[in-house]
Amino acid sequence: MKHHTPPEQSGGVFCAFFHAKVTVMSDFEARTAVIAILPVNDIPQAEQFFALLGFSAPDGGVSEYRILQTPDGAELHLTQAVAGWVEAGRNPFGLYFRRPDVDALAQVFADQIIEKEGPSLKPWGMYEFAVNGPDDVLVRIGWPVRA
Repeated sequence: MKHHTPPEQSGGVFCAFFHAKVTVMSDFEARTAVIAILPVNDIPQAEQFFALLGFSAPDGGVSEYRILQTPDGAELHLTQAVAGWVEAGRNPFGLYFRRPDVDALAQVFADQIIEKEGPSLKPWGMYEFAVNGPDDVLVRIGWPVRA
């Protein structure tokens, strides 16, 4: 390996080669994924809501950004919304959680379900229900039904 002279001695650019150990934030394996980044007005309140779906922030996060994960590897990112960007009642965002435990979660959210009939089979082949999440973001929870 060629020895590089520090820039103060050579007038050139200093290059250093090193070996670093990378630590993973949690116990689940890294994989490719598409992960929603949801802007919210109150990150702690949103974190409490998503805890009902099994999400937690393993590292606690920072005040303006939170990475939530479930034990099985689902991930959702929360970011502090710019003032006036997200208005309850006019929130354009939505999240769909594909979960096999629709009926159990319907019990958890029983007093918040938007549809008066509760979970139901939809024309698009999903058994699902919807609730208003943090800042009235539309949250649908469903599972495909095989005919």
